[in-house]
Amino acid sequence: MAKKRANGEGNIRKRADGRWEGRYTAGYHPETGKRIIKNVLGKTQAECKAKLKKAIEESRALDISRANEYTVVTWLRTWFELYAKPHIRPSTMNYYHRNI
Repeated sequence: MAKKRANGEGNIRKRADGRWEGRYTAGYHPETGKRIIKNVLGKTQAECKAKLKKAIEESRALDISRANEYTVVTWLRTWFELYAKPHIRPSTMNYYHRNI
């Protein structure tokens, strides 16, 4: 019998091409109320599970419902700290930091 994942943990499945796909709810559309669904892919189930956990944590760090309250500077600083900084080289980080 398959194991169930708890609410808010997303779901994982094996695709026809052999890769694993994890889906999660990133938020809700403010006008329609429908879920915004995002996905991550991995070669193994463990890799997909780790990516899914990280993506869910990142999506919770940013409150989408407050999008109208963000200024450009606030949004750029948030984007830089959460998304860009962990994945770029130090020289690129300095360049982005100066421009922001």
